[in-house]
Amino acid sequence: MAGRTYGQFCGLSRALDIVGERWALLIVRDLLVAPKRFTDLRRGLPRIPTNILSARLRELERAGVVHRRLLPRPAGSVVYELTPYGRELEEVVLRLGRWGAGSLGEPEPGEIVTADSLVMSLRATFRPDRARGLRVGYELRAGEVVVHVLVDDGALSAAEGALPGAGLVVESGVLHALFSGAITAEQAVAAGTVRLTGDPDLLPRLVEMFFVPPRPPVAPG
Repeated sequence: MAGRTYGQFCGLSRALDIVGERWALLIVRDLLVAPKRFTDLRRGLPRIPTNILSARLRELERAGVVHRRLLPRPAGSVVYELTPYGRELEEVVLRLGRWGAGSLGEPEPGEIVTADSLVMSLRATFRPDRARGLRVGYELRAGEVVVHVLVDDGALSAAEGALPGAGLVVESGVLHALFSGAITAEQAVAAGTVRLTGDPDLLPRLVEMFFVPPRPPVAPG
């Protein structure tokens, strides 16, 4: 638990004492994808200072959210992974991710997409009711970031890396614009902002499954 607390006897206050410090939930987000070495976490969160990452990991360890594990040889390196208690944050992280996705507009200068952030975004925004009866694999490419999703009758599996034999490969820098309805699949293809390999009829289904309604505009005060 961080040194600073809210000093209130309340479940929400205690939760924020544990994961409310800057970067803590993003560390949890990345560990929900897979256990990681310190260098992996640093690579996925390039703006976090090394000393802050070390401090957050120590705090999360003390709180029982994260623990270290030594990989067997020949790797022999230490990885950080979530404890069962830490994995209980999954639903919270996914719900927060979906809530925040509605407020995303165009990327700000310097904002990046990582494989872990994209995987968790897909998991957060997946709409299983739109995937009933569908069995298909997609490979998504956003610059150097490559992830894939497997849909099996309303169930989703998402992970980093290519997917040999994918029903559709989508290369685009405007995935969020597609999923938010800012641009239609037809418009994106016609404009050349999306490149497809495979069955193009699968693109509208992809958009349906990960559609994120934009947040209503805030009325002026």
